[in-house]
Amino acid sequence: GQIVYSIAEETERGAFVGNIAKDLGIDAATLSARKFRMITGSSKQYFNINASTGALSVNEPIDREQLCELKSVCLLNYELVLENPLELYRMEFKVLDVNDNSPSFPLSEYHISVPEFLSPGARFTLPNAQDLDEGANSVQNYTLSPDEHFHLEMQIRGDGSKYPELVLKKALDREQQATHRLVLTAKDGGNPPKSGEVPVIVTVLDTNDNAPEFEHSVYRASILENSPSGTLVVQVHATDLDEGPNGEIRYSFSNTTSADLQRMFLIHPHTGEVTVNGVLAVQRPLLEMLIEARDNGAFGMSSTAKLLVEITDVNNHGPEITITSLSSPIPEDAVPGTVIALLSILDKDPGENGKVTCQIPDNLPFQLKPSLQNYYSLVTSEGLDRELISEYNITITATDLGSPPITTQKTVWVQISDVNDNPPVFSADAFDVFVEENNPLGAFIYQVSASDPDIGENGRVSYMLRNSTVAGSALTSFLSVNLANGSIYAKRAFDFEQLRSFYFQVEAKDNGSPALSAAITVNVYISDQNDNAPAILYPTSQNGSLAVEVVPRLADEDYLVTKVVADDEDNAQNAWLSYHLAHASDSTLFQLSPHTGELRTTRSMRSTDFLKHKVVVVVRDHGDPPLSSTVTVGILLADTLPQALPDFDDSGEPPPLLNATNIYLIISLACVSFVFAVFLLFLAVVRL
Repeated sequence: GQIVYSIAEETERGAFVGNIAKDLGIDAATLSARKFRMITGSSKQYFNINASTGALSVNEPIDREQLCELKSVCLLNYELVLENPLELYRMEFKVLDVNDNSPSFPLSEYHISVPEFLSPGARFTLPNAQDLDEGANSVQNYTLSPDEHFHLEMQIRGDGSKYPELVLKKALDREQQATHRLVLTAKDGGNPPKSGEVPVIVTVLDTNDNAPEFEHSVYRASILENSPSGTLVVQVHATDLDEGPNGEIRYSFSNTTSADLQRMFLIHPHTGEVTVNGVLAVQRPLLEMLIEARDNGAFGMSSTAKLLVEITDVNNHGPEITITSLSSPIPEDAVPGTVIALLSILDKDPGENGKVTCQIPDNLPFQLKPSLQNYYSLVTSEGLDRELISEYNITITATDLGSPPITTQKTVWVQISDVNDNPPVFSADAFDVFVEENNPLGAFIYQVSASDPDIGENGRVSYMLRNSTVAGSALTSFLSVNLANGSIYAKRAFDFEQLRSFYFQVEAKDNGSPALSAAITVNVYISDQNDNAPAILYPTSQNGSLAVEVVPRLADEDYLVTKVVADDEDNAQNAWLSYHLAHASDSTLFQLSPHTGELRTTRSMRSTDFLKHKVVVVVRDHGDPPLSSTVTVGILLADTLPQALPDFDDSGEPPPLLNATNIYLIISLACVSFVFAVFLLFLAVVRL
């Protein structure tokens, strides 16, 4: 939208201009919340907006002449920017002129030399007054103080501009009056009118009665704004009917030509060539100068001509890119079409040289959309993913349509903020964990780890056990998990013989809102330890008595006496059993198979063999270290089963001659005898 206000210059501070909220249809109560701001290219902020009412008031009085110089229409352009949503309104303030400047003349006084012999009707150019006001408030008419020899007439140049001339209405007599003092008054059309005056001193001369005359009253020329110093603009020419020095003409700029223009251009005093002097640092497309031609008479006469120089624009200004508003960072879930930045692109060159095209690289998820005049909106064109690209350096390229074109680039840094759009991810679908039984309480079991490409709280992962049961008990009675790092610990010792394997699920959850989670299955396999000795199932003893096997007295060789049967609750090599004959009353009579546990005779029985035998069998597993169990078997040689089993404490073997007790008695007797002999020897020695 756009709205236009008109305001008189010099309006006092605080004066009401309008209600911007009402005029634009905006709710005034939302101005502050929507972060309104006024943007202008002016160096001063001339207006204020009341954030609560929307009232637009004067912040600083405007001097139209200082702001717009000689422009006929003085405009101030503002942009009102509102956010949430982003809106842009153009405001144009037309500054109306008031009659606050009086006409003034460039010099404090003017001197005119008039030959006395001139006839009535002779004309002399008078200076133009300058009034910074415009329109009716500018200079409208001139008056001359009453004098019997002169009166004032207004003349019109070829371009329609007016200038005053002093007209001789009565012949002069230098001998009677050599100097005439006149007052030239300029009045504007204001209400009330203002005026300015300057003394005009007329000196009566005796010579040189012809003034130079230009070929044209107005000269026109056109040059490029980047023309180098010394470039010829135009050559003026004037003629003087006088002869000799009175007909020799010198050219110069009139005193009414501004000092700035006199520095930009040079005029050759003899040839009338006007050339460029330095840089044409002007913003106006048309320059106006007055050239004076004066002869070299003793009392030189002069005339003026107007020179209009049109400055042809050259594409010497590049586009200017201004970031008016920027929203960064933006969330990665921003929908396509979200406005990120508002750009102002301006080229100071006029015409085609000031028209600009703007673009950004094609491989970005953004695009530029034209907004108001000279404004573009930078918006998203597709979805964003911070995990792929977390920031963008967007190069904006603006190129004008000049020849050759000028290109300007500006980089906008846009950061992408994280949204919790990624759940935690485990490195595998399941984990297999092997744990030895009889583990200590609090033993470390395993550490699960999940990654989350989000950042901050959205990427901070915590771990927990999902509710389940193991062997009829709650999972939490078996395991615990560290909330922060996923380390799993045992809360009890595992027993391979009771529980060989189980599985459970660990859930990883991020701290986003809403939180996202994932779960992993952990299979736990309990490894066996050799913690169980072999259990002998057969033969078994009852009530502390030996297991007795009856063998026929005349049993043949390789007769199966018995088979030792054992079991081990451990697994694998911890349960591999081997059988060994630890003791036998007659080692030549029996043999034991190490793998099957079968106890067999090594030869046929003889009538001379003892009737009772005792065998000790050791059953050993293959664990590390190995565990073993023993069983003692009593063997009775009999053809029939006796009614009462004999006592196998005495196996029927002859007692050994030297057993442990006998050895101890022999050693004791020898020691006593030795001590007694030594004592007797001692007594004998003493006696001797």
